Amino acid sequence: MASTPDPISVLFVCLGNICRSTMAEAIFRSMVSKPPYLGLISVIDSCGTGAYHTGSSPDSRTMSTLEDKGITDYDHAARKIHTSDFQKFDFIFAMDRDNLRDLQRIHQRAGGKATVKLFGEFSGKKRAEEVDDPYYGGRDGFEEAYQQLTRFTRNFLKETFPDIDA
Repeated sequence: MASTPDPISVLFVCLGNICRSTMAEAIFRSMVSKPPYLGLISVIDSCGTGAYHTGSSPDSRTMSTLEDKGITDYDHAARKIHTSDFQKFDFIFAMDRDNLRDLQRIHQRAGGKATVKLFGEFSGKKRAEEVDDPYYGGRDGFEEAYQQLTRFTRNFLKETFPDIDA
């Protein structure tokens, strides 16, 4: 009988923490809240590199996209990244390369155990993808982000837990 891997912690990061990172967190929470991944993730959260929306709920278009996909129990208040996050989390995933550069700068100063990378490295394609910020666009950008983030989550889970049949 295979041993169960130690639980991991995951943090998703975008600019303001009301669109992409919150959507990623909600999708990830939904996927790991049931077998075969149940119990394999200890902490899941999201934040922004900026403090523009601290305390705010996710964008209404994020919430309606999630609800259309059956994720109806997500609740979050936006926050800014803290240096302690680099100690707390095993993985910190940026939504785009600008966020990644900001995170790498902070990580360099703060240290910590976190692996910091672009979430789009789990695109399943040869080239890593960025998740475009849908904030200034229409609902279709949120739908596209949802599709990308769902694919990245599946690929990350398959790669991180290869012995688990999903």
